[in-house]
Amino acid sequence: MFSLEGRTALITGSSQGIGYTLAEGMAAAGAKIVLNGRSADKLAAAAEALSATGAQVETLGFDVVDHAATQAAVDRFEAESGPIHVLVNNAGMQHRAPLQDFPSEAFERLIATNVTSVFNVGQAVARHMIGRGEGKIINIASVQSALARPGIAPYTASKGAVTNLTKGMATDWAPHGLNVNAVAPGYFDTPLNAALVADETFSGWLAKRTPQGRWGQLPELQGAAIFLASPASSFVNGTTIFVDGGITACL
Repeated sequence: MFSLEGRTALITGSSQGIGYTLAEGMAAAGAKIVLNGRSADKLAAAAEALSATGAQVETLGFDVVDHAATQAAVDRFEAESGPIHVLVNNAGMQHRAPLQDFPSEAFERLIATNVTSVFNVGQAVARHMIGRGEGKIINIASVQSALARPGIAPYTASKGAVTNLTKGMATDWAPHGLNVNAVAPGYFDTPLNAALVADETFSGWLAKRTPQGRWGQLPELQGAAIFLASPASSFVNGTTIFVDGGITACL
């Protein structure tokens, strides 16, 4: 029920962090992995490391904020390498600043990376999935889809948009056989959060605020993603699974 044997999974922003961890998990469940990113060197290193575990790996380099380039890359892959059965929209960025001082160019870049990319890649892949009458799309949201903290208001807005775009995608595409859902990580020890992990005051606050009392570890995200990518989630659509140690469940 949870096997991904015979499935091909494209994961954006997967040369490191959450994306790479999800690639490891899906590969272990049997999927062929297509790594995506903008840096050819990082992609090559990630592909080499993942291949060393016995995984089937390809790379597909394109900029997820470029609509035309995204469509062309996906179309080319489908024509030359076969169908993409699973898409994980993971590419994202963070920028921290007081809202009154937040640079407009940083806001635009953040929205493009975190939201526009989900539309771009989701549309490009879904067009092929619709023709086949099946497909799984998993968008990576965040605990900030439901909560806010000082200094990250635009990020919070972007992840709220991802959650609602997930609902819209499911509404439009479920009639065509697609399942579109989101995974919302809580606070995980990732390169994006390196400064917060190193901040003893913040880490202490987080341990008290989270019922499980700690940072999440990246492999703990794999199960939810494998579930949503597998036949086990055949009647799950438009939902967001919070993997957050209970932080959104309590005051």
